[in-house]
Parts: sequence; structure tokens; C-alpha cells
Amino acid sequence: MRPPLKFAVIGIDHNHIYGMINGLIGEGAEFTGWATSAETPLSQCQRFGESYPDVPMVEPDALLDDASVQLIVSAAINDQRAGIAIAVMQAGKDAFVDKPGCTTLSELEAIRECVNATGRKWVVCFSERLQVESVTLADQLIREGRIGKVVQTVGLGPHRHNPSLRANWFWQRLRYGGILTDICAHQFDQFLHFTGSTQASVVTAHIGNVANPDRPDFQDFGEVLLEGNGGRGYARVDWLTPDGLPTWGDGRMTILGTHGTIELRKYIDIAGRPGKDHVFLADQKGVEHFEATGAGLPFFGKFYTDIIERTEVAMTQAHAFLATQLALQAQAKAESQQ
Repeated sequence: MRPPLKFAVIGIDHNHIYGMINGLIGEGAEFTGWATSAETPLSQCQRFGESYPDVPMVEPDALLDDASVQLIVSAAINDQRAGIAIAVMQAGKDAFVDKPGCTTLSELEAIRECVNATGRKWVVCFSERLQVESVTLADQLIREGRIGKVVQTVGLGPHRHNPSLRANWFWQRLRYGGILTDICAHQFDQFLHFTGSTQASVVTAHIGNVANPDRPDFQDFGEVLLEGNGGRGYARVDWLTPDGLPTWGDGRMTILGTHGTIELRKYIDIAGRPGKDHVFLADQKGVEHFEATGAGLPFFGKFYTDIIERTEVAMTQAHAFLATQLALQAQAKAESQQ
């Protein structure tokens, strides 16, 4: 039987919080309390409270002072996440934050210093890998040697921007961090994961506002080219998903190997098979299609164990730092060329 793990939440401003919480609860962790900022809309607080009716809303300091709480989870407004994480670690707890884990390189350096000083964990939830069963299956196929050595990743992260549903901070560059810092964080994470790179750099990066002239501070298109010690990568992200697509984005990941390719159609097989988590593999023997539903999401079980045993199986601290650093460096490079 596992030792108990109690966690709490500070910041519910992005819906990713539900997947983070439910993943932990699914592994047997106990959700003990939650808090959020004064900026969180009342309707959002009400919906969250109704989702977890037995979990009390309390003041953030009460959660930080509660010695029984081992882990704090946060999906606060992007520019608040670094401060929350640092306060959490200084209180002797581990921090599990939604991506982006922070919005500036100076914040990242402060987080590094806090991790080193406290010995606590700072783990970022890159949901487009950690909460996607097609990734689980792709990992298995790669381990089996089906495509040989991974050479390159091509990650596409289109999103629907749903302007009527967005809070004011969503449109403000300093608050959301820029498109490469924010949604492209997923692609940096996957590039490092699939290529096995432990060192990497941004070759080139670009951002733009191509379809939202009424919101000049918003970035709706971004792309980046990466080079790592385990392979190369290209990523494109945007807020241009058309309303006619029956899901929020046709997220894809293509993994090129020396003996084959794998393509993940994570959320939809456009105009094709129903459902999500489709995996297509082409190798020396032919072409196969897999439905990855049921492959599982091993991250949360490993993360639970990491918290208890102080290991780094689910995600190394170095990986969380490097993926975030690449996102921030790509954003800075793209903006310097504007």
C-alpha cells in the first residue's frame, strides 16, 4: 500500500487544473483544499467548487502553513506561477505547475535558486505529452525499435482562441508570456523527450499576429527550429483553429527515425476515423494504424512515487528547467527580430 500523499491547489485560472487534479486523485492522492486569486471570476470559482464539493476553499497562507500538505498544484494566471511556486518550495512543499511554469528568464533563474536552496521539486505539467495516451503508445513503439533512432520531431500545436471565453490577461503579452513561452512549451517538452536531448538550443524563431489586428499585444502564430544533442526539431503553434473543426485543435506530432516514422493525431483524425489518440506508423514492413485509447497515462503514478521517495522518474528537474528555458529563449529570440 502506498504512503499517503496530500495535495492542495493555489490558482485555478486555466482549465488544465482539472486534469492535473484528477490525475493525482486517480492515483489515490488526497485533495485537501484550494485557493485562488482575486482575479479569478466568480463563475469559475463556483464551477470549480461544484466539481470538488467536499474540498474547502481556504486562504493560500493556510495551505502553505499546513504541514500535512506535501504538494501544491497551480494553474494560476501565467505570470503568477513563478511566485506561487517559490512560496510553495520555501514552505517546504513540492510545486506542480501548469505550463508555462514561468514567463521570464529571470523568474526561471529564481526558481532554480529556490530548488537548489530548498531541495524541493518544481515539475511542469506539459499536458500534451503527459495526458495523451497516443504518446504512451509512441513511447512503447520507439522502445521496441520500430523506427530506429529518433532523428527529428515535428510538432504542430494549433488552438482555437475562443475570444468570448477569455479573461483580459489572456490577451496581454506580459501576463501570458508570448505564444512560444505559452503553448509552444508543449512542443519543447516533446522534442526533448522523444529525441532524448539533454542539451539544446534555439536555431531560429518567429512570432506574428496574422489574424487579430484589434488585439495588437496578442500573438497568434509562432514557429521555431531546434537543435539538440539527440536530434533536431521543428514546431509550429497558432490560435487559428477554425470554428468548423469539431475539437479545439488538430494537434499532431511526427517523429522521424532512421528506420521509420510515427505520427500522432492526438485529438482528431480529420475527416477520417472517429475518436482521438490515433497513431500511424510506417516502417520497413509497411504501414499500421493504432488506436491508443487504453494505453494509459503513467506520468501521475510515477510522479506520486517521486514525491514520496524523492526520485526523478516521472520527470527530471533538468528536463523541466531545459524545456522551460528553451521556450523563454525562443520567445526572446523571436521578439528581438520583430
